This record gives sequence, structure tokens and C-alpha cells, in this order.
Amino acid sequence: MLTPMVGYAATALGYVAARAGGPVSVHEIAAATSIPGPYLAKILHRLSRSGYVSAQRGIGGGVSLAIDPKSVTLLDLCRVLEDPILRAQCLLGGGACSDDRTCPAHEFQSGIRSRQLDFLAATTLHEIGVYDERRRVGAAKTTRRARSSRASTTGRKTQRRSTR
Repeated sequence: MLTPMVGYAATALGYVAARAGGPVSVHEIAAATSIPGPYLAKILHRLSRSGYVSAQRGIGGGVSLAIDPKSVTLLDLCRVLEDPILRAQCLLGGGACSDDRTCPAHEFQSGIRSRQLDFLAATTLHEIGVYDERRRVGAAKTTRRARSSRASTTGRKTQRRSTR
């Protein structure tokens, strides 16, 4: 399992990738992804120092990708954020896993680990962004349908509030 830092980084960068264009504010990313703002700022700072994002201060500023989201994988994020998933651990709790000192589950764990690393290496930020955008659009449609359905069962028309 990935650490929250890598999970949040993938979610935030996927969100920015789906918004292709200008910078996206940290506040917008945090609100849209439910990532705590201060923690997100810390993650984005690390990613900025590593060249994954560029930040612009001031009005109209925010975060934008400094890399092609189709060329960055979850494995890349694990490396730059030093995720413990990259350190092989014994499935049975025996510490670091190695071919020199094996446990009864070593062969099974090696296969699982290999598939896990293959998945991380094959999944790009672009794919995360596309999936997340589809999920958000689907959730918004479901919410609108639920509101419409409630209005029709109560016999009331839904009223929009004035923006004035």
C-alpha cells in the first residue's frame, strides 16, 4: 500500500493534469480532492524541488505540471517521495526481504511484489487524471439525479437560489 503522501501526490497531480492549461491554486486542489491544505502544500513543495511541478505566486498563480503527465508513473512518485513500498519487506514480518535469507512465503511475496511494481510502473499521472475526472463527473451527475428524484417524489419544484 502506498503512503498517504504518494496517494495525495498522485491525486493532486492527476487533478492538475486533468485541468491542462494554466496554474491551479493549492486551495482549489485541496477543496476538490479533500486533501488537507497544509499537507498538500508540503507535498507540492517537495515535488517542486524535484522538478515535477512549477509554482507561481500571486494573483492568477498556482501550481502547474512541469512534466508531461503521460511520462510520469506512480513508481516515479514513489521514488521521488521515498515511499517505503520500494523497500521489500517480509510478508511474515521478518524485516527486509532478500534472496539471501528467505522465509516460507518468499516466493509468493516476490511474485506479488513484482506485479505491484509493474502496476506502479505502468500507471501514469495522465491515467490517474482521466479516471479521477470521469469519477467526479459521474458523481456530479448522480447528485443531480438524486436531487431531481427527491423533488419529483415530494411534488415540489426545485428552486435555484439567486446569486444576487
